[in-house]
Amino acid sequence: ITQPPRGPYPSPLRLQTTAARAMWKQVSSLLWRAPVPGLSPAVTVRSKSHGPSCSVSGREWVRPSGFDTGLKTFNSLSKQKEPLILTREGVATWYSCGPTVYDHAHLGHASSYVRFDILQRILSRLFGITVIHAVVITDIDDKIIRRSWEENVSPAAISAVYEDEFKRDMLSLKVVPPAVYLRVTENVHHIVAFIEKIIKNGHAYATKEGDVYFDIQSIGGRYGRFVGAVDPQGEPGSSNKRDPRDFALWKPSKPQEPYWESPWGRGRPGWHIECSTIASSMFGRQLDIHSGGIDLAFPHHENEIAQSEAYHQCGQWANYFLHSGHLHLKGSPEKMSKSLKNYISIKDFLQSYSANEFRMFCLLSKYRSAIDYSDSSMLEARSTLDTISTFCHDAQAYMKGQLQCSHVQEDFLWSRLAETKSTVMNTLADDFDTPRAISALMNLVYHGNCQLQPVSTPAGAARSPAVFGAMVTYLRDVLDVFGIDLHTKVSTFSVILQPVVEQLTQFRSKVREFALARQDGSSTGSPSRPGLYPDRIPLLKACDALRDDLAPLGVLIKDRGATSTWEIKMSARGQGPEDKGEETSS
Repeated sequence: ITQPPRGPYPSPLRLQTTAARAMWKQVSSLLWRAPVPGLSPAVTVRSKSHGPSCSVSGREWVRPSGFDTGLKTFNSLSKQKEPLILTREGVATWYSCGPTVYDHAHLGHASSYVRFDILQRILSRLFGITVIHAVVITDIDDKIIRRSWEENVSPAAISAVYEDEFKRDMLSLKVVPPAVYLRVTENVHHIVAFIEKIIKNGHAYATKEGDVYFDIQSIGGRYGRFVGAVDPQGEPGSSNKRDPRDFALWKPSKPQEPYWESPWGRGRPGWHIECSTIASSMFGRQLDIHSGGIDLAFPHHENEIAQSEAYHQCGQWANYFLHSGHLHLKGSPEKMSKSLKNYISIKDFLQSYSANEFRMFCLLSKYRSAIDYSDSSMLEARSTLDTISTFCHDAQAYMKGQLQCSHVQEDFLWSRLAETKSTVMNTLADDFDTPRAISALMNLVYHGNCQLQPVSTPAGAARSPAVFGAMVTYLRDVLDVFGIDLHTKVSTFSVILQPVVEQLTQFRSKVREFALARQDGSSTGSPSRPGLYPDRIPLLKACDALRDDLAPLGVLIKDRGATSTWEIKMSARGQGPEDKGEETSS
């Protein structure tokens, strides 16, 4: 996939003299530290910005001017919760480091993408903020090249296969696609120009071998915002580097490797420069939110900041960095990764669990916390979903008149519903605290279940279906915000099965009603069922046996006094991904 020259380039820039470089560092330092009129780092500006925060300087995070959303989020730049202030009212620009497409995506990747998808859904669906999300696809890399050699195909063929698979995996996990996916190979000409400007600004240098390195010393003490997030380590490279910490912006191609023409010879971009260039080409000199896994904080995001601020000559290119915690296999201290061979592919995972269950698994922990994956943790997520689904099913049965209950404390439930709505909004506005939000929902379900106690013969109590309708609607709406669908999904199989189950349940209900008829004033019958006709008790036992035999097959019949309701639960295993977690009921 050799790329033709993109046009005439000037001859390679000669290295500046030591004196010239020293003078430029002094001038650059003064420029970056110049005060900006109207900007006060100590004050939150709640009106339209009069100057971009990209004009500030230093390693300390400076609160941007702009529009206060009323939310707080943990900012890795300041290492604490900060008010989320956006450059434009009602709009968040968001950049994510996407995959390097050389192999299957696994659950470690999925947890980060799903968690940030949940955050973006909360911003847009609950708080009315339009999220403009851009994701880069690294489709040229050492790993891709090695894989192409192993399989005797081109790097482009490898990246195309796994990019397509990654996108399908994201859709199967209900991750909302970004506004745009941007490939590295389609932006190399932008990357070359980006590097040229960093060199011109005095923050990068070329070597005689054709490498271009970022000059860490040129930015003084500005480097190191994320040191400590993970163990820092220098990058291997030419012995002609000025500082061991200097990292590659451009590297010369080796024999049989893809290459692009550049002022420094044939080669390809370094890893870090790809994101700086593409994010800047999309969003310019100011970015609201940058996200990624905590393993990317150093050196990748550190180097992105250095490059971008050297290019734009500013002191705060991205206002917020959000990092998700690692996913570990329970009992293992190591993160899930391909290099350690301890991963589960998304496709394999979806053979056992559903996308809804994985989302609930992610919701039960804070997005920036490490998360342990195991069958027991997934069963906890499944149980949480089942508890909510069962309540919604029972509430619908009550609304239909199929479930007879004693007096319902309606005012109490309306009060609990209002309190839950307030709690959920407040917890999600506080660094997207989904575990507390789910806890509030489960508390609401608990109080609803306490009121749905079936009785055989209602004592003429007034019914209160509206409050249960409101509770079910709210639960569905909130979970829909999180990307979990509790609404009925009907497959071809269940369309055929539903009328059969309905007729079977009606027939069984009539048999039960006949078997449960009592002899007036009689003490005969079974000791465990006094007053029943003895010859009808076998019918009642047969009804119970039918109910128990159908349950493992996914047909759940619940007896509500003299009436019965039914529910079909499709198995997660063996159904297509589109059928996982499917429920129909009556």
